[in-house]
Amino acid sequence: MRRYFLPVLGLILMLVSLYMVFVYVPTEKEMGIVQRIFYLMVPMGWLALLSFLLVFIGSILYLVKRQARWDALAYSSAEVGLVATTGALVVGSLWARPIWGVWWTWEPRLTATLVLWFVYLAYFMVRSFAGEESRGARFAAVIGIVGFIDLPIVVLATTLWRGMHPGGVIFSGGLESRMLLTLLVSLAAFTVLYVVLLNLRLALKNAEMVLKQVQANKSETES
Repeated sequence: MRRYFLPVLGLILMLVSLYMVFVYVPTEKEMGIVQRIFYLMVPMGWLALLSFLLVFIGSILYLVKRQARWDALAYSSAEVGLVATTGALVVGSLWARPIWGVWWTWEPRLTATLVLWFVYLAYFMVRSFAGEESRGARFAAVIGIVGFIDLPIVVLATTLWRGMHPGGVIFSGGLESRMLLTLLVSLAAFTVLYVVLLNLRLALKNAEMVLKQVQANKSETES
């Protein structure tokens, strides 16, 4: 029964979130209905950062302890993070077009998020071209550690530089109470979804490692 708790909780939160986004929350006066994309874009951006935080932690632990489970954690989180970062960039562009008049602009936070996307991409590319799996895991772990530098830049971009993104909307009291509640529920729903996806990908990754070990043992026995 425990194995179904998080998926069911995530489904309930997602349904509640959708109701709040399309029915409960008021329409923003200046931006209109397009502002509702905000409740999808911010959670995706949050998952992009949360995912890389676990990549960072998993990468450090892998280099220190050289245990495959930490590499599996970093790898699995990076997969979810790449999808979330891609989603944040795409949804952000859909919002930017009617509000800013362009699909893309080299605005500080957008640019820093794009850099994060490339870091995720580099994480997987070095694994593909390293040849030996353990070497690829080590190289990817280095990228997972060095790339973490971009996270505070993404978070503080609106504070450090003047850009088109509004700064401090969530914590400055700039959101109406129903808007803030809707955003918090949406963040909770996407966070639970992240945990569910991470657990599923970890289970698959662990199964892959067990299968490879069995095949390796079988080859040694036959030789």
